[in-house]
Amino acid sequence: MSNLRRKCLIAALASGIGGLVALGAGFVAAETLQKLSGRQIRAKFAGMQLTDEVHYRFVYERNGTLRSVALGVKKRGKWVIDKDQLCLYLQEPDDGCYDVALSGKTFTLTPTGLGSAVDGILQPISDPQ
Repeated sequence: MSNLRRKCLIAALASGIGGLVALGAGFVAAETLQKLSGRQIRAKFAGMQLTDEVHYRFVYERNGTLRSVALGVKKRGKWVIDKDQLCLYLQEPDDGCYDVALSGKTFTLTPTGLGSAVDGILQPISDPQ
């Protein structure tokens, strides 16, 4: 588990919304997940940001730049599509590729290796730079 994911989890539990996060994950599991192709991922993610609206934000710029803000810590890296996976590179130990699925408005990124899935919603970039 990356420091980013660990910090997000700790913050969620510390702020008393851990139950709501778990409840939200249950709703995603209950709905049908539609796995996205590489073309669909690029079409949906380019020029957007993935966020839980509280703890983290991943900004997918159209030129392949990836910006993340998690609990006040900013990082810059890159994102690419490899086959039908979204690959994120922020110089973290768990950098790698994710299967992307959509359920309602919630996107679920599931790592191909070790690690936990990340859920979030896509929205327009809030701070274009």
